[in-house]
Amino acid sequence: MKRVLLIGSGGAGKSTLARRMSKQLNITAFHLDKLLWKPNWQMTPKPEQAIIVNNLVRQDSWIIDGNYNGTLDIRVAAADTIG
Repeated sequence: MKRVLLIGSGGAGKSTLARRMSKQLNITAFHLDKLLWKPNWQMTPKPEQAIIVNNLVRQDSWIIDGNYNGTLDIRVAAADTIG
């Protein structure tokens, strides 16, 4: 388990689980809400989202939490574990 994707409903605990798994597995957790929202609640444009996510999944290990259907295919293809 080196590339973990956490998806689910809003408020389900994805970020909490990602933080806990990060500590236990010693793998960096990335929270898409933090990475894709800009100041004043401006969403990152979809082409830029794809660049950000592609850069994340190229790393040897990661935990990524968030839904964001526009990049879900990228993350699913790269993950070895989905929860």
